[in-house]
Parts: sequence; structure tokens; C-alpha cells
Amino acid sequence: MGAGKLLVRVRAFFVLGVLAALFAAFAAATPARAADTQAAYLADRLRENPVYVSDQLPREVPKSMTPDFAEVAKRTGVPTYVMVLPSGAVNDDGLLGAVHDRLGKDGLFVIVDDSSVSYAEAFGVRAPADDALTVCIYELPYDAHPLDEFKLFAEVIAQGPEKAAQRADAARDKHADDEPDEMYVGPSDRENQSILTGVLATAVPAVILLLFPAVRRWRQKLKGGTPKKAKKGKKKGGKAGRPRRWIAPTATALAACAAVLLTAGAAFDQTRSSPAPRPRAMELNARLDRVAEGLAEDPVYTDPESPRVLDDAQLARLHGRIEKFERSEGGGPVFVAVVPQISEDESEGDEENFAYALHDKVGQDGVYIVADPLYGGIDAFNHGLRLDSLDLFLDLPEFITYGDDKSRDAEDHLLGERLDALMTHLDEAPRTDVPDNPGDPYPVSNPVTEHDLPPLFGDDFWGGLFLGLLVAALAYGLLEALAAIAIVLLRRRGKAPLLTSALPASSPTKPTASYLRRTARTELRALKADFKSAPPSSDPRPGDCLDAALLLLEGDPARIDHPDTDSAALVAVIVLSRAGRAALGHKGYNRCCAVNPLHGPAVTRHQVRLSTERRERRHVHICGACRERATSDPASVPTRVLTLPDPPVRYEEVEPLDVVPDGIRRLIEKVREMAHVA
Repeated sequence: MGAGKLLVRVRAFFVLGVLAALFAAFAAATPARAADTQAAYLADRLRENPVYVSDQLPREVPKSMTPDFAEVAKRTGVPTYVMVLPSGAVNDDGLLGAVHDRLGKDGLFVIVDDSSVSYAEAFGVRAPADDALTVCIYELPYDAHPLDEFKLFAEVIAQGPEKAAQRADAARDKHADDEPDEMYVGPSDRENQSILTGVLATAVPAVILLLFPAVRRWRQKLKGGTPKKAKKGKKKGGKAGRPRRWIAPTATALAACAAVLLTAGAAFDQTRSSPAPRPRAMELNARLDRVAEGLAEDPVYTDPESPRVLDDAQLARLHGRIEKFERSEGGGPVFVAVVPQISEDESEGDEENFAYALHDKVGQDGVYIVADPLYGGIDAFNHGLRLDSLDLFLDLPEFITYGDDKSRDAEDHLLGERLDALMTHLDEAPRTDVPDNPGDPYPVSNPVTEHDLPPLFGDDFWGGLFLGLLVAALAYGLLEALAAIAIVLLRRRGKAPLLTSALPASSPTKPTASYLRRTARTELRALKADFKSAPPSSDPRPGDCLDAALLLLEGDPARIDHPDTDSAALVAVIVLSRAGRAALGHKGYNRCCAVNPLHGPAVTRHQVRLSTERRERRHVHICGACRERATSDPASVPTRVLTLPDPPVRYEEVEPLDVVPDGIRRLIEKVREMAHVA
């Protein structure tokens, strides 16, 4: 080989090497498209099984339901690929096309989230996906389980395009203005069933026993006379004949009681509020094990089921900041879990519980950072490092924890920039002489028994029995009054008047100051009474709520009526008092309705607009009534947001109520901050 040719080849190799280096640098600085990374992972899962159920929804859709979804998928009549993912993990149907391209197989691709069938598209097969989605929206109530929706979806797909289109049109016409009845019974419904059963079990027999002699008396009055009294010695058998008069009413009352109990047992036979099976221990630990294994290899774990929010350059910088902090004085390991936090996961969407369990799984002390790639929240928890945990919990800048308008509008929530700011905050955090820990988190509801309904003949039933006696007395008194009126009117051949009933009151959207003072006084008095009479308990929530409520009133409940006590403090006292009483009754909750805290505990998370001026939607905790309103008439939700009087202002714009959407625990912390109490 000549020297000239050798020189040409060397130059060619040099140029190729430079180009390769430039391409690698460009690729490292260019974030991969979110759908590509997410789609590649999901396509690999579908190669293993055409139905993939995420491990992030054990409370609502545990992985043991995979065979159930697979069985329903066969009913469509076409190859069907199903992905069950958290609701915020998919923003549009572009993911379906990306997964299809990666998988390289035609069929019907469906995405099911924790509440419904959210996206579906057919590739290379004939399937009326859009019409099936429309039918699911209109024909099923909001409490339908994802499997219920997928069953209906598959049923419509199997009907073919023509019938599916007709059914979709019919569903729109029938349910355009009303929603189908709920499918399942909730805890409050079971409470009402138990009370109703107890009331009827005593009220019906008691009224029967009272009516037998009353009917005889009314009959005599209707005839114009008075009931006759038996004369001594005249009636055959004397006093022995009197008990026989009670045999028929007693037997009828006992039969009515038995009929009520049997009918209630048959009618109210539900035992669970969801068709989802109870999650197994391995399902509740699956995601934690997955994240812990990832953190054992890399201090930054990003969820492969979620859109990618950190590019290679941001990851490289974050790794560098972590290494620097670990080498610093008083520093240590930092573990970052970029994983969704939703109410259907093993930790019930509680970041503190998730970090606590993750620390136990990893088995290594350090700062555990939980970043939500779906909604952008960031939390940090110190486990065993010489850092001031109070500083980490309460003094994190709002930009780091919740972001700002710019981050909320960004697809990646600016997590890279905010995590970098958090590392700066950690570098500057005060050191302590001894390792610190955040303490045990507030307990979450038991996922195994979360959907179990209380027994029909439980505590509420026995309370209903006593209430039934009062109802019987009221009913009998009402019947006596009606009978007296009827007898008079029948004698005069007149008409009986109609009865009226009062509508139930609801929490006002724009309460008056007097209403807030009256309600705060009542709720606080009830909490104090319940707290004094409650048996000793290790649960700190009731005491924390009572202490925070008194801090708002400077320790004096009489300040509720003081003119300097503002409406925000009164609302906070009401919210804290109700939460404390719920905890004493073993029905504690951390989240109340973000639309109106006076509505009580939240039952779900939903994307809603809370402002008439701003168009963005927020994923917040809301009560059942607001969820129904958000589903049927979303535009009306901003008008239901609680407005404080004197002067009128939305509650989330005033301290300490601005943290109410973040939970009761955060409200307690806010009150302590305002009162300068550690």
C-alpha cells in the first residue's frame, strides 16, 4: 500500500471519528422524545403478553387482574393489545401509534387508566374504536371500574362498525343530560343502609303494635262514639281474655321485623365497593422493589412507564450534583425516584409514605427525593443524614415543591431545573451534630381492606334500632294527627291537605361570617368533647388538629366571636375540627375537597378548572358531589369554589387556607409556621 493511500485512509478515519464524536455529543445533549422511550418499554412488555397491567395501581387494578383483561380482550374479535397505566401517564393517542410501530404488529391498541378506557386506535384491522369510547362515556356512571368499561368497550367493538355507530348515537341522546345510576355501594351508602335497616327493624313492628288498638279507637271515633271499655265480670274469661287481644299484633310485628331483616339482607348483599380483588403483598411491593433495584444501580431512577422528563444532559448534571453532595461535609447519598404518586398506588399517593418504604427497601440512609413526572410535585425526605429535616420539610422554596406557572405549562414540568435547585438547597441546608430522621409518616388506609364495606348489621345498625323507636313515636304521632284530621274531614266530607317536606341543606359556596362563626363554634366544641371522651390512642392526628385549631384562636375558643378573627381562620378551624373528629372515629382522612373544603373529605382526584379567569386544569382531590359536577358540567366547577366574606376572596388566596389542597397535615404545619411554633 502506498504512502498516499495510507494517508488518505488515516484522514478518512479521523474525519469519521470526529463526526461520530460530534453526533454522540449532540445525542447526549438532545432529549429523547418522551413517547419513544415510553413506547419502547411498553412495546417490549406487549411482546411478552398482549395485556400489560402496570404495577402502579394495586389499589384499583392489581396485576392479578391481567387474566381478566385478557379474557375480555378476546371478545373483540380482532387482535387486541391492552395497556393499563396511570391516568396521567398518557397525554394523547400518539403513544398508541408509537407502540404499534415499535411492536410491528397490527391490531386494536387500547390504553386503560385507573378509572376508564382512555385511548384506543385500530391499526390494520377494522374496529369502531371511537364509537366504543363514546358508548363507554355515556352509558357508564363515573364509579364504573376500569374492567367494567373495558367489558363494555369490547362488547361494542364486537358488534361491528354499523351497530356501534347506532349505539353511540343512542347513548348520546339518552344520557346527554343525565348520568346512569351508580354501579357500586360506597361506605357512606352502607352506613345509610345499616341505619335504614335498624330504623325499619324497630319502627315497623312498633308502629304495628301501636296501630292495632289505635285503629279500633279511630273506627269508634269515625262512627261518632268513643271506644268502649270492657266491664268487669261481663266478658267471658274475665282478665284472661285481654292478653288474647295482643296475640295477633305481636305475631304481626314479629313477622314484619323478620321480613325487614331478610329483605334488607337480600337487597343490601354487597360486601365490597369495587370489583377489584384484594391486592396481594407481592403486588403492593412490586413497584417499590422495582424502584429499589433501580436505585441500587443508579441513584436516579426514572419510571419507564411515564413520559421522559429528564434528558441526558440533565441526568448527567444531576448525577454530578449528587456525587458532589455525597463528598461534602455532612452530606451523604441522595436517591431520586422520578415516579408517579397517585391515590391508587401502594402508598395512596402519599410521597412521605413512599419515601419511607423505599428507604426500608434500599436499606441505606440518605436523602430520598420523590419527583412526580406526571404532575410535577417534588418532595425531599432525610433518612439518617446530619441535616435539619425541619428545614427540608418546611423551608423548601415553592418553585421546587410545586413549581410556577411556567413549569406547570411545560410538558416536563421543568423537573430538571427544579431538581438542580433542590440540590443547591441541600448543599446549603444546615448540618446537625447527629443524624436526623423525619419520623413515622401518617398511616394510609389499608389497601387490602380499602374496598371492604362494613357489615350491614354493624354499629350503624344498632344505632338505627334506637333511632327506629324515635321514628316510630314520630310516625305514630303523625298518624294520630292525620287520623284526627281525616276523621273530622271525613265527617264533613272534605279533602285532606297535602304534606310538605324540607330540602336538605348543603355547604354554602359563599357563606356569611355568622354562618362560619356558628359552624366553627359547633365543630370545635364537638371535637373537644369527643377528644376528652375518647380512649387513649397512639394516633396523633386528633390532638394535632385540636392544637392547630386552638393556635388559630390564640388558645381561646371564645375568640371565634371576636371581630378580629377573620373568615380564613374560621374555615381552618372547621376543617381541622372535622378532620380531628373523623380520626377519632377511625375514619381519618388527609385530603378534603379542593373545590370547597367545607364539603368534607375528598374521595378521588380529578382534573378540574378552579378559576373562571385561568383556563388551565389542575389534578386535585375533590368530593363525590364535585366529581359528579366536574363530569356532567365542568364549566360550573369554578363557581363552586369557596369564597370568603368581608371582602369576598377565594379561599386558596388567603393563609393558611392556601395549603388546604395539599392536605390536613400540611394545613397543620402551616398553622404552626404562622404561630411560630416548632
